[in-house]
Amino acid sequence: MRLVLLLKAILLLGVFPAAAKDSQLTPLRTADDSRGWEAVGQLDIGGRGFCTGALIAPDLVLTAAHCLFDQVTGERLDHRNIQFLAGWRNGRAQSYREVRRAVIHPSYTYDVGVGGGRIQNDLAILELIRPIRDTRIQPFQTDVRPRKGSKVGVVSYAHDRSEAPSIQEVCYVLARRSGTLVLSCEVDFGSSGAPIFVIDDEQPKIVSVVSAMAEIDGRSVSIGTDLHGPLKALLAELSAGEGYWPEDVQNIRRLSNGANNNNRRNIGANFQKP
Repeated sequence: MRLVLLLKAILLLGVFPAAAKDSQLTPLRTADDSRGWEAVGQLDIGGRGFCTGALIAPDLVLTAAHCLFDQVTGERLDHRNIQFLAGWRNGRAQSYREVRRAVIHPSYTYDVGVGGGRIQNDLAILELIRPIRDTRIQPFQTDVRPRKGSKVGVVSYAHDRSEAPSIQEVCYVLARRSGTLVLSCEVDFGSSGAPIFVIDDEQPKIVSVVSAMAEIDGRSVSIGTDLHGPLKALLAELSAGEGYWPEDVQNIRRLSNGANNNNRRNIGANFQKP
């Protein structure tokens, strides 16, 4: 209910762009289709659920914070059970990496009562156990918040298209307010954390990630988190050495050398957010 009220308040500030027409989702099933998008990948949550993420550095994946919480209990998931599958397509990935540490925005609060928490600041960065050094996989740059009416695009996985990502090259920013973007982009379960792009000089730049989906007056919309302030806070957390799992805090030296943890617990996720 709070999500619906939030969206109504946002949309009262302006109407949908009258001439806007979204493109359809297009599957990226082949190597040629996927060229340039290999840095988008699937986040395998212990083999029990998945989200979408994207590289913003060779060892850093940007995604939604709520992907790191159990939807039923609200407990933080062990990020060591998460694997980033860069360019996942037809049962194979361009590169596989486990997660060394994970930071969520310090002001983010997961709230089981609204099915996934606060949309504002719904961001997380995962540091991979080793950087991905593959010339085919180029991390994306980030950019400032787009204006209302701007054309954007999204590359995402979802429950009914989990074996290959899909791209929607044209969707629109319908409204922006209080650190969130209301978008016409098509998303579904599994799309959480999917990168929202603007195309600048033919180079896609991430301006938001998918946090939630909703319906307004019969029209499906997606909700993204503004990167402008939250991303700086996440990078500061990483620089401060935050993000290790509690039992590993005393073993940072070993983790920094890339050793595997042989006692990883199998913690799954059952997400209700997209």
